[in-house]
Amino acid sequence: MRNVMIVVEYDGTNYHGWQYQENAVTVQEVLQKAIKKVTGEEVNLIGASRTDTGVHALYQVANFRTNTKIPAEKLPYALNSVLPDDIVVVQAKDVEDSFHARYSAKRKRYKYIILNRKFPMPTMRNYCWHIGYPLNIEEMKKAASYLIGTHDFSAFRASGSSKTSTIRTVYDLTIEKNEDFINIEIEANGFLYNMVRIIVGTLVYVGLGKIKEDEVYDILKSRDRTKAGVTAPPQGLYLIKIMY
Repeated sequence: MRNVMIVVEYDGTNYHGWQYQENAVTVQEVLQKAIKKVTGEEVNLIGASRTDTGVHALYQVANFRTNTKIPAEKLPYALNSVLPDDIVVVQAKDVEDSFHARYSAKRKRYKYIILNRKFPMPTMRNYCWHIGYPLNIEEMKKAASYLIGTHDFSAFRASGSSKTSTIRTVYDLTIEKNEDFINIEIEANGFLYNMVRIIVGTLVYVGLGKIKEDEVYDILKSRDRTKAGVTAPPQGLYLIKIMY
């Protein structure tokens, strides 16, 4: 059997996340149905990142095993012809048998978009977090610097995580302002459940003056979720890169 890797972009607004659920429509389920229509095969599609309800992807990677004779370069055209407009396969290629979209991944990168102005923007309501009070970007940048490196990120993990180790390495954490938008990007060797959104929520609290920038170090060392900020809403989060 072939092992095929696909790169997928999707608008997560209408989906209950990536992973298959019995009573809800998910990205994985819609893609598996599209693959069945095109190849005639029931496949198990493995995603690199199990994004939550409302979270978007500009670069999700998945793989599946198949006996189809359709050449890899033709698969995106075939799949996109039966997929809804909010899910697009942008690349497909044959990979070695050992490749696993999730376990072979070395790093993942996410972006979070904040709209920082008095009033919300109706066209962006499903694609950013609106904060109506001015955020202090310089304080947020100082706070972010404490989170770079290898740490126990228990304070930035939501309950319900099945992962046993809470040690992760954050390689990069940048905050940039572009007119009314603030873009936060974070790259790590892996993320705990809701880790990116809790980090963003904590940095927003710093920007609002609710948490002092140097307190973020104490929060990290405390390993206590109740000391960190809110969990930022899902619609501002984008999976933007998986590195192998």
